[in-house]
Amino acid sequence: MSDQPRRPRRPAKPYRRPQKDPVRILAFEALRAVDERDAYANLVLPPLLRKAREKDDFDARDAALATELVYGTLRRQGTYDAVIAACVDRPLREVDPPVLDVLSLGTHQLLGTRIPTHAAVSSSVELARVVLGDGRAKFVNAVLRKVAQDDLDGWIAKVAPPYDEDPEDHLALVHSHPRWVVSALWDSLGGGRAGIEELLAADNERPAVTLVARPGRSTADELLREESAEPGRWSPYAVRLAEGGEPGAVDAVRAGRAGVQDEGSQLVALALANAPLDGPDGKWLDGCAGPGGKAALLAALAAERGALLLASEKLPHRAGLVARSLAGNPGPYQVIAADGTRPPWRPGVFDRVLMDVPCTGLGALRRRPEARWRRRPEDLEGFAPLQRGLLRTALDSVRVGGIVGYATCSPHLAETRAVVDDVLKQWPEAELVDARPLLPGVPDLGEGPDVQLWPHRHGTDAMYLALIRRTG
Repeated sequence: MSDQPRRPRRPAKPYRRPQKDPVRILAFEALRAVDERDAYANLVLPPLLRKAREKDDFDARDAALATELVYGTLRRQGTYDAVIAACVDRPLREVDPPVLDVLSLGTHQLLGTRIPTHAAVSSSVELARVVLGDGRAKFVNAVLRKVAQDDLDGWIAKVAPPYDEDPEDHLALVHSHPRWVVSALWDSLGGGRAGIEELLAADNERPAVTLVARPGRSTADELLREESAEPGRWSPYAVRLAEGGEPGAVDAVRAGRAGVQDEGSQLVALALANAPLDGPDGKWLDGCAGPGGKAALLAALAAERGALLLASEKLPHRAGLVARSLAGNPGPYQVIAADGTRPPWRPGVFDRVLMDVPCTGLGALRRRPEARWRRRPEDLEGFAPLQRGLLRTALDSVRVGGIVGYATCSPHLAETRAVVDDVLKQWPEAELVDARPLLPGVPDLGEGPDVQLWPHRHGTDAMYLALIRRTG
């Protein structure tokens, strides 16, 4: 035995409980809901924020940070996944989803915000201790310290292929879109690199909250009296709220006299309502009315002319949302739950028909960034028969001389021109109407006669509209 004296053991450090950060815990809960339940952040986040605001220690700045963490992480998920994959020693699919959510939140703070490096890492480790446990918090700490060794541009240079070698893969990684979405948007947009980069960048920007003053019930002037409100760019009924503006605090919105509606959606409804028409103009149809934004605007416009709007929606709970949106409309209207491909109404009875068909939603990636990761190319095949069937119903429902508006919140050619072209080949007694003059003042509308709006050109969702007149 050695007669060397034993060194006294250092006393063990007392266990320190993890510090709970309400902002980051809320952001984590939102990401888990998006991942586990296929929920949309724009539906999950507001109730979480309302609940948090009821506590005295959660203020407007906390809400703004939580919102940025959730949406910023979702928008950049593809890029962050590539960075995290370069920092772990296993395939990313083998990392537990809750761990990956914490890593993604930390990576966004490191690469996508001005939060100092030490604060981004330490707050993420504390979050991991709270929601994952101390063991996995050590893994989070090790990975994020590797992420922190470079900035976003440096990481992109490491993980993205050069543009000259693979343009679509390069853009997909730089702008965090699936490759097939980049390819589809590029085909729809046409042109060179500058245009597609501007579009992809616009998809990653936070959109303004846009209100609509429902005619006969509210005015844009009334909404402009709100703090931080400014006029819309194109629609006479549009008012935009500056960053941080809360639509629920606007009296006219709470009363249903105004609503939240993207300006592109407003323009589609206005174009249909203002299209020239010979003969009667007393019966209008919104054949895919849920959740009710366009229907509410159309009903208000119809009321000014003494026309009736029939708003039809297949799903009963969405028909309920439509009814809520139309409640209080000054003119006659009716809301029904019905399948637009098997309509209960007689053919040829409507003067104006809108069919805003179900689609992939690739035109609203600014508002629903997670949709880009959920959609697959094969989804287009699933929507195709429904879109064509609904357009045929619309043409069958309108009278001779009446107008049909085919609309979709997707710029994908398979959901826009391909649908219209296919149906019109089978329906010779119908013709396209130039929609561009019905969007006065809106530039860059292309060669027509249909219209494609773009986030980077018009500041709207990428709404598509074709106007069709039934001629026989």
